[in-house]
Amino acid sequence: MNSQIIVKPNVNEVAIAVCNWLIESIESAIEQRGTCSIALSGGSTPRRLYERIADQELERLNWARVNLFWGDERNVPHDHQESNYGMVRNAWLDRAESTQQPHSIPQVYPVPVPSNAPDHAAFEYTQTIRRVLPVDPTDPPATPTIDIVLLGLGDDAHTASLFPETNAIHETNDLVVANFVPKFGTYRLTMTARLINQARKVAFLVCGASKQPAIDLVWHGPRDPNLYPAQLIQPTQGELYWFLDSAALPERR
Repeated sequence: MNSQIIVKPNVNEVAIAVCNWLIESIESAIEQRGTCSIALSGGSTPRRLYERIADQELERLNWARVNLFWGDERNVPHDHQESNYGMVRNAWLDRAESTQQPHSIPQVYPVPVPSNAPDHAAFEYTQTIRRVLPVDPTDPPATPTIDIVLLGLGDDAHTASLFPETNAIHETNDLVVANFVPKFGTYRLTMTARLINQARKVAFLVCGASKQPAIDLVWHGPRDPNLYPAQLIQPTQGELYWFLDSAALPERR
């Protein structure tokens, strides 16, 4: 497995380590290209990261040059308790906007939900991504490059909303799809492995002993992305990171 593994004693230390890495990565992207794009993840560990940004990092760089996307989203209103966008807004964005300082507020591109036509919502979000992150005009079908993608990992080895034995796992053309997840009986909007793997940096944020079996399967299990979708995540040209607490680290590495 070609990746960098960073292990910290607990979830708070993981959030600190990810925050420092993220800020440095953003600064580097802005210095090189003038802007930075990030695909955000839901989950409790990312929430701690977003809260730390709101608490300590709003003055450190020019957030107005940062474009925020969402790696996946539930098909619910933005103010719904299960909304990934809503979680980020509560943990970070509302506090950034309350400063009334333009340099503290990133550019925000939420997934267009809820939708009674989730396939169309996925198409709309793809168009938004292509508009904000243009590709070589001589190669319109090319995959846009996101600077940083943040991911979680489910107990079933899913990541984003690429769930085991669902259609999105096998998607190789589209950038964002509406993925029907039978165990929830609903659609999730998700970036595909094609788009995630084009990123310059991809980071998994995983904490807790309950995640240990899933990490072990992704790292050491048989190659079967249909059952272990996180195995799909292997950046084509970029860097892959795993930020873990010690409880999540498998015994074999």
